[in-house]
Amino acid sequence: MLDTAAARRIRLLGLDVDGVLTDNAVFLGLVDGRRVEFKRFDIQDGLGVGIARKAGLEVVLISGRYSQATTLRAAELQIEELIQEPSARKLPVFADLLRRRGVGWDEVAFVGDDLADLPLLRRVGIPLAVANAVEEVKRVAAYVTRAQGGAGAVREAIEVLLKARGAWEAGVRAYLEERGEYGASSDRAG
Repeated sequence: MLDTAAARRIRLLGLDVDGVLTDNAVFLGLVDGRRVEFKRFDIQDGLGVGIARKAGLEVVLISGRYSQATTLRAAELQIEELIQEPSARKLPVFADLLRRRGVGWDEVAFVGDDLADLPLLRRVGIPLAVANAVEEVKRVAAYVTRAQGGAGAVREAIEVLLKARGAWEAGVRAYLEERGEYGASSDRAG
């Protein structure tokens, strides 16, 4: 379980993309002579991101490569900040993001899976890893999900973080209220 005091300090949740929001697969091909790329994203992860935002967390994505599929997913999830750093040197660009937003390293949780994530994971207040992360990442993580990247790991990490903050139920309630479904009873045919 996560440290409650540390979890309550978190204002920003950073997510790696490939291997965390996806299962690491990238499908490349040509359509009408143009390069296209497809990635598989998990719907439950997307819902988790929405609940995190409703619970007051800023969510940002950072990837070590540029992908139009990632851009589309960030827009779909209404994530305002997407960093696609082709050199995979995430620490300098993430540090700049924190400076711009006035957020301290101890106010950040980050979910990663591979070596390019280590510099961030070693700096943030709560480092999180997905089940398919490399051993070096798992060793620095405060929590390792049971779910694999691209298969609900982000949702799990968000739920663990928000439960440690005491904010999971409020986030779920806000999600359901927005849909007009909080407290709705269902008619059950007998």
